[in-house]
Amino acid sequence: MSDLVLVTGGTGYIAGWCIATLLDRGYRVRTTVRTLEKRDAVRAAVARAGTSVDVLDDRLEFVIADLLHDHGWSDALDGCSGVLHVASPLTATRDEDAVIRPAVDGTLRVLRAARDAGVRRVVATSSCGAVYYGHPERAEPFDETDWTVVGGGPMSAYVKSKALAEREAWDFVDREGGGLELAVVNPAGVFGPALSADATSSLGLVKRLLDGMPGIPNLWMGIVDVRDVADLHVRTLEAPDAAGERFIAWGDGPVSMSEIAEVLRSRLGGAAAKVPTRTLPDWLVRMVGRFSPEVGDLVPLLGQRRTATSAKAQRELGWHPRPWQDTIVDSATSLVEFGLVGPRDVP
Repeated sequence: MSDLVLVTGGTGYIAGWCIATLLDRGYRVRTTVRTLEKRDAVRAAVARAGTSVDVLDDRLEFVIADLLHDHGWSDALDGCSGVLHVASPLTATRDEDAVIRPAVDGTLRVLRAARDAGVRRVVATSSCGAVYYGHPERAEPFDETDWTVVGGGPMSAYVKSKALAEREAWDFVDREGGGLELAVVNPAGVFGPALSADATSSLGLVKRLLDGMPGIPNLWMGIVDVRDVADLHVRTLEAPDAAGERFIAWGDGPVSMSEIAEVLRSRLGGAAAKVPTRTLPDWLVRMVGRFSPEVGDLVPLLGQRRTATSAKAQRELGWHPRPWQDTIVDSATSLVEFGLVGPRDVP
């Protein structure tokens, strides 16, 4: 293919794998960075995914653009047939506006520029956080017809940002999108190999286990591999019938952090020597969360066993996620290789 696709936020964890996947499938790729000083880091990250230097030289280009400013977006979208809008802040903070504003305003900025440039389709990265928060617990899985109720219960600024940004995206396309097509991917907790020491996203949970955190919190989560998330983005970009649809990216779950810890201990040997075995009481996690924004973001998740289904993506797009155990091991291995959890040998 010779189509040019824009991937926003090229330094990000999911974005790096999206760039690599698109290049592997023959696309030309343009990606946004906030400064051109990031070019070499992005190139190195994508090369780590297996992309050759020749392909990087021939089919990857960069443009400066920021979610909070209009400048640069018309250049970024010029000549593009599609967009993977992946960029969005993932920061533990009590300043909700610092997360929500770039997520919402940035999404609208990208959609407006894409419409004006005559782009065919935008695939936006949302989250299961936009699907199943603010609801009473239930046994049946959530699906693409479900929406997070902002204000319906405790949730982090990040969860709010994803729910609000996705709602605004659909409203914009309905109201003034013209011929622009929108589709959305809603991943669960994204794990898998990091491509750089900086772009590790939710791998912080695995890092804390390997570093020997005091104990294991009572957390349960859906797990999906970052490589499978990137694959689903490209399938959603390509499938004619995907326009106007949401697709949940859910591999397995809910998986407990105790189960994750057990997989690390059983499959990483000495690299997992510090992984804890005892469970932390919820009251202690809540107390620590009063002082630590990172821990505070986890408090609403304590004991929650939400589950969702990716049956739609599997049925309509032929997408199939890999086993969560392999994803967790690959996550840990990459953290060790980058030296993020100390000089240990991985078998």
